[in-house]
Formats: sequence, C-alpha cells, structure tokens
Amino acid sequence: MPPNTLSPAKDLRIAAAQLYDGSSNAPLQDVVIEVQQSRIAAITPRQGDVDLQVAIAAPGFIDLQINGANDVQFNDQTDAAAVAEIAQGARQGGSAHILPTFITDEGIRYQQAVAAVAEARAAGTPGIAGVHLEGPFLSPNRPGIHPPHCIRPLGAEDMQFLQASAADGTCGTLLLTLAPECTAAGQIRRLNDAGVTVFAGHSAASHAEMQSAIREGLRGATHLWNAMSPLTSREPGVVGAVLAARQLYAGIIADGVHVDFANVGIAARLMPDHLCLVTDAMLTLAGTTTQFQIHGVEIHRDGNRLSDAKGTLAGAHLAMDEALRNMVQQVGIPLPQALRMAAGNPARAIGRPDLAQIRQGAAASLTFLTQDLGAIGTLADGQLHLTQDTPHVAA
Repeated sequence: MPPNTLSPAKDLRIAAAQLYDGSSNAPLQDVVIEVQQSRIAAITPRQGDVDLQVAIAAPGFIDLQINGANDVQFNDQTDAAAVAEIAQGARQGGSAHILPTFITDEGIRYQQAVAAVAEARAAGTPGIAGVHLEGPFLSPNRPGIHPPHCIRPLGAEDMQFLQASAADGTCGTLLLTLAPECTAAGQIRRLNDAGVTVFAGHSAASHAEMQSAIREGLRGATHLWNAMSPLTSREPGVVGAVLAARQLYAGIIADGVHVDFANVGIAARLMPDHLCLVTDAMLTLAGTTTQFQIHGVEIHRDGNRLSDAKGTLAGAHLAMDEALRNMVQQVGIPLPQALRMAAGNPARAIGRPDLAQIRQGAAASLTFLTQDLGAIGTLADGQLHLTQDTPHVAA
C-alpha cells in the first residue's frame, strides 16, 4: 500500500510491540489486534502471520478543533471535498477522527459547514466525527483573529437551525463554541437539550457567568488560556472556572506558542481526565502554504507560529503527534495519560466513548506510532491509512 492513501481494512491482523488500550496505564506487550468488519474481534499474544506491524498502537486520536490542512482552509472551501482533504492532512499527524472547524464568518455561512460535513459523512469519508462551529456567537471583546464585524448574538433562527441539525445527527457531533455572557438565559440549556455540545470560547465571561452556563449544560471550553478572561486573584474568569470545575472538558493547544508549557502543565495536573489535545491547525498543516488570508488579513507562518502583522495568533501549525510529544517531553506527562488527552478525553467530551478504548467488540479506531511517538498511520471507519511507506506492512 503506498503511503498517504486509504484502503479498505475490514479484516486485519495488526502486531503491536506495545498496545495502550485506553484504560490501563501499563501497555500490553507483543500482541496482535484482530480487526473484523471494522471492529476489534480479539487481542491475543503475537503468533502467526500479520498484515501490519507497529511499535505502538493506541486509541485513535480525535482532533476537536482543526480549521484546515493539506493547503485547504474550511472557511475558504466549504464543501465535502474540503472535508476529505483536511481529514487526509490531519492523518499525517495521527488524527483518526476530526471535527472540521468553521470559524466566525458572514451571516449564516456556518450552515454551509454543517451541510458539507453531513455530505462528507454520507459519502463515506472516514474519520469525520462531527463539525465544530467556532463562532460567530462570540464576545466582541475577545475576538482574537476572528473578524469582529462578523461576531453577533445568537438569534432565534440560529437556535432553530442548530437544534434541528443536532437532533438530525447527519453531521455527527455538533460542537458549538460561544461566549456564554453573550447568550440569553436558557439558550445554552435548550442547545444542550437538543444535543448540541456547547463549549465556551472567545469569551470575557466572569466566574459567575460561567457558573450559570455550567448549570445550563455547558460542556467545556475551547483552547484553554487563549482568548478568554484570565485567572486573577479576585476574579477567576473563564480560565479559573474551567480549572476549578470537575465536569468541564477543555481543548488546549500544546505547541509552546499559544500557551506556556508551565500553564499547560497546570491544566494537565488539575484536569487529567478532561484535558483534550487539539491542533487548531490551519491549511499549512501537511501543506506547502506559508501565507494566507483570513477575511482580508494577511497571515504568515514563521516556524510553527501563525500570526498577522500585529502579532495576533491565527490558529496553529501543529499536528496531534507533535502535541503528544510536547506533553511527554516538554510538560512531563506520562505517555498513557498524554494518550488519553489525545483520544479518550476528546471521545468522552463529544459523547463518543466507543472510540476511547481498544477492546473486544469496540469500533476499530486506532493510531499507530513509532517508538519516538511519530505517527505512521491510522485506522478509522474501516479504512487503513499509512503515512509512511511499506516497511511497516508485513510481507
């Protein structure tokens, strides 16, 4: 199988020198994962012929926030073909599943994103767990790189569309990032009741406003520490509310640019079972692009930093396997815990615990790594993808 291509993989025998199954901290050694009809049929001691051999097998990484990859930006090309291209780029870093992310845009353009993801899923594009709408219902006081003139309140027609889309389910999980302080009383509750996964982000909310949102069903926060009211001595803000809450999940961009690794470590220690690694990647990931525009604003790549001329960060140039390595090497998080932040925690955050563990009967959602934690392939929705050439495939 050539690298960077998909192939049907309903029946496979995968030999793993180490298997992290998503529940135990100690890996299983020298086992074979038997996959039949896209599910885990058995896990046995290694013997006999195999189709694939890898150093490390782990539950499939899930990226809850990816704006683009493979030279495609979702806001610029909002269709099913773009979803497939972004998923292909994300797989280079080991993301088995993604939520293509559409940021703040004009009017109701976000509805095209929901339709595009639904179309991609219907066409059988593997690894599309849902869609993430980051805005436009944000705080004008915390826009980040989002176009301020497009930020607006959540209206009745928006509510109707979002509730209907979540209930319909064809787009998978519908994750919505909004500013809680900019919503009317009861809106988050109604969204939650309809099945929308609501995160706080680009928000200047007070601790009290966050507590009200939590009571209404707020599920988590988008890119913790960034574009939100900070933790101070007498006002915990959004950051403090998230760190103190026991039930909230939070995405975090562990690239050393968006958040100092010391702060990443604080979050990891306080919420080990609720912190989710995300890339917030733009079209530069797995692509050749080094500069692009967001609503007419020029964005430049300098190393792994994406920003405009004023220095405002504009997403990230980060893959999930790099985020994983940073957690282990820069933050000092044990590998089993870091793997849960890449897979198990985000799976539970979006209500897909079936993707969180490698066990008999579970869906075959896998990420394959080298011993030095570089991604070499994924298995999702019955499709095997290898990012490197055939030495990892048994003859």
